[in-house]
Amino acid sequence: MTDIKTEKKPLISIRNLKQYFPIRGRRNMFVRANDGVNLDIYEGETMGVVGESGCGKSTLGRVLVQLYRQTDGETIYYGQNIDDIVPRYVLDIYNRLERKVVETKILTEESKKQEEEYQAVKAEYNAAADKEKLRAKYFAKRNERNEARKKANSEYLAVVRLIGGFYVAKKEDYNDIMLALKMHFYAARALFILNMAILKVSVKAEEIKYKIDNNLFGANESRYKSLMKKVEHMKGPEKDKYMAEKAKTQGAIDAIRARYADDEEFQRYEGMRDNGIDLARLTYNEMRYLRKDLQLIFQDPYSSLNPRLSIGQIISEGAITHKKFVKNNERMQKYTMRIMEDCGLAPYMIHRYPHQFSGGQRQRIGIARALSTEPKFVVCDEAVSALDVSIQSQIINLLKDLKDKENLTYMFISHDLSVVKYISDRIAVMYLGVIVELCTSEELFANPLHPYTKALLSAIPTTNAEKGEMIILEGDIPSPIKPPPGCKFNTRCKDCMEICLSVVPEWREQRPGHFVACHLYEN
Repeated sequence: MTDIKTEKKPLISIRNLKQYFPIRGRRNMFVRANDGVNLDIYEGETMGVVGESGCGKSTLGRVLVQLYRQTDGETIYYGQNIDDIVPRYVLDIYNRLERKVVETKILTEESKKQEEEYQAVKAEYNAAADKEKLRAKYFAKRNERNEARKKANSEYLAVVRLIGGFYVAKKEDYNDIMLALKMHFYAARALFILNMAILKVSVKAEEIKYKIDNNLFGANESRYKSLMKKVEHMKGPEKDKYMAEKAKTQGAIDAIRARYADDEEFQRYEGMRDNGIDLARLTYNEMRYLRKDLQLIFQDPYSSLNPRLSIGQIISEGAITHKKFVKNNERMQKYTMRIMEDCGLAPYMIHRYPHQFSGGQRQRIGIARALSTEPKFVVCDEAVSALDVSIQSQIINLLKDLKDKENLTYMFISHDLSVVKYISDRIAVMYLGVIVELCTSEELFANPLHPYTKALLSAIPTTNAEKGEMIILEGDIPSPIKPPPGCKFNTRCKDCMEICLSVVPEWREQRPGHFVACHLYEN
């Protein structure tokens, strides 16, 4: 599903995302917090997500940064190239591909054999004077031929899908492409692991240099100087070796592409190759590496801060964990102070503790902590709901300024539509784990379509005398353990029809960029 026509590049693409929580003591029973969410979030935009409490907003935000491991679906992240991360699941695809290639070859040979036998029976049948005697044999052999051909083609298409966009023009070339891809994978992964080791060595060297420069080693200075010299020489030859290996395997892939440069089918499938990273399939350590790109601002500015750490320690913790700086380094302290100033905190506060700050100041600390790793995507989970109105406006303006300055992408979660309208480029309305409406902020307020959206908008306090009566939604949100069949909103909708009780409404584009899932608009 493409949810808006735009030239912007997606940063995160969500497809059929599901997050079910098992119920303790209840076998095969789950809370369906997110039940098939489809959404594209584009670079540099603020995606607002609204809905009543319990609709799955916060769960969706936490799943996107993989604090919860999603039950099903894809969460594709385009902030980094898959060849730069080289996740383990790619190797699993290649291993499955090897098995599929073997199965495909066996089925292809069987299909050829059945084709030859069928042609022999067909010739015998056409030449026979009494065709009735051979009719059953002829049609039986034709069915066997068709079934063998179907199996071979099905397995072949499965290989094409596994390759992920590399179309194989000739089945004999499976091994060529697979070998090149697998060589590329191993070389790239080895290089990635080595680069991570080099990064750790560099940080260690920086730490040693810091201690030497500040005369913190005393009598052991000469030993640590020789150690630093040793680790600095660990980089060169090994890195050159892997770079050469990667270039070699990339050459093998380029040679295959050149071979099919004029093949239209190959070019069509090559254009579909997706370099995004499926966050749902990453291992713990792979996700930990990407965590610096994906950050979260928590709802409660009180309980989300460690009372035993100073503000400087809280803000710098992420950058140190991700090897951006060495702990207690002078550069680290300057960097922390700069972030504090950007977030409206005076540098002299760096050694204070959370209990010495107001609620608004604590939320600024939470924002500074999230930005310390220089993320690309930030989930703002009810980031202003615990603050009074005057402080809310300050924090929202701060978030907007930081977004423009750091080129950030936000998911802004709130139940307050007036707040979401001010900060969001687009708004997604959620109800019971699914998105029921999606469009730009201006379009949603000017022309709401879904009955649930209309009810939410009617509840916004206003001094406008021309505003219509508030729409009262009777009853509570149904249980996410056993949601109603058909449209999930049918138990509270005044426009409910018979079809709503049994058929799930389709996701449709009613206007350019304005999507809704409601039976009222299907005609």
